[in-house]
Amino acid sequence: MAALRARVPESTFFGLGGLAMAGAGLERVVRAEDVAVMGVTEILRHVPRILREYRRLVRAIRARRPAAAVLIDFPDVNFRLAKHLKRMGVPVVWFVSPQLWAWKRGRLRWVQERVDRMLVIFPFEENFYRARGVQAEFVGHPLAGGTGEVGSREAYAERHLFANLAAQSRSSHLDRPWIALLPGSRWKEVTANLPMMLEAAKALGSGYDFLIPVASTLTAESVSDFVLKDLLPKINWDVNSSITLVPDARAALEQARASVVASGTATVLAAVVGNPFVVVYRVSAMTFRVAKRLVRYPEEIVAERDAAGVLPVAMVNLLAGRRVVPELINEGFTAERVTAELRGLLEDGPVREGQVEGLRAVRASLWPAGEGRARGTERVAEVVVELMEGGGTAGVAETAAEKQIPTG
Repeated sequence: MAALRARVPESTFFGLGGLAMAGAGLERVVRAEDVAVMGVTEILRHVPRILREYRRLVRAIRARRPAAAVLIDFPDVNFRLAKHLKRMGVPVVWFVSPQLWAWKRGRLRWVQERVDRMLVIFPFEENFYRARGVQAEFVGHPLAGGTGEVGSREAYAERHLFANLAAQSRSSHLDRPWIALLPGSRWKEVTANLPMMLEAAKALGSGYDFLIPVASTLTAESVSDFVLKDLLPKINWDVNSSITLVPDARAALEQARASVVASGTATVLAAVVGNPFVVVYRVSAMTFRVAKRLVRYPEEIVAERDAAGVLPVAMVNLLAGRRVVPELINEGFTAERVTAELRGLLEDGPVREGQVEGLRAVRASLWPAGEGRARGTERVAEVVVELMEGGGTAGVAETAAEKQIPTG
């Protein structure tokens, strides 16, 4: 949105988005937190609410006839939106591809029919789409476009802590390693993943302290209550280690010696930072069984099955074409296994060094090479403006004075 407004200052934006987009000027017809659900059984329970919000968004698009539409991931909603948008003659840019290369590949025809430009954030996706007749371009992953300032541990502790949940004061432990625990950005992920993460933290003993980044989709109060009232008493937390909530996942990863990360975008962030980590995840048994049967990767992806014949799910491993990071999913996600994997990453030696080198190669693959070209969201903005200025659509003609762009 910022890159588009820099190019077309009169632009306004409406659609589906989160708090950060609202802060940047999005008029939120639908709030992202009201429709963000994962998993087969989880989605089924929320279908009525999702449909209600979807219809509200379609009504807004029909009434306002936008100049262009930027669809971001979220295929269950965006494929249907794309159908309405194309019927109205609105140019459709899809940024962050749905994972059609993993499953539901029959939806590829919808991309071919309804999407003008597919702008992807992983290099193998460009080859996948172009081989199937879609105008696609690898623009780079937004997380790979820059790095934060690590700074000193003391400065980080002073500026970035929400709440210290364990009895020990962090100020007395600044010489001890931190381990970051990233349970996910949705509440259901937190309740599914964080209990086992803290079991593993306890098993590691008193030589470490722990950081839990709180995603913007959650509140520090809700996570704090869950940890203090439900988890710590249940696992009888009795080790001399602090547990601290923090607001910034990137800063936590930059400070941590190693991490435990729920499968998702956070694994890419950990790879970009270069922080050694273990991937974990837990979903319902039914969702896991369905996923194991349906997930199939195309020839553009080199994927190694594990000893049980399960394909990798962590994007880091798909990008590397080998298992750079360990994956502990569902029954494999136990405190004992997390602890065992972490010990190898916490100590200097071939396990840690091998993963760090693998993560370095993954990071390099996430940003297009070449000087003098726009990449990331800057390139997305260029493509949107090109389509808006192309003419020939009712949406552009009717909103020429004030270009409105639905985003979601």
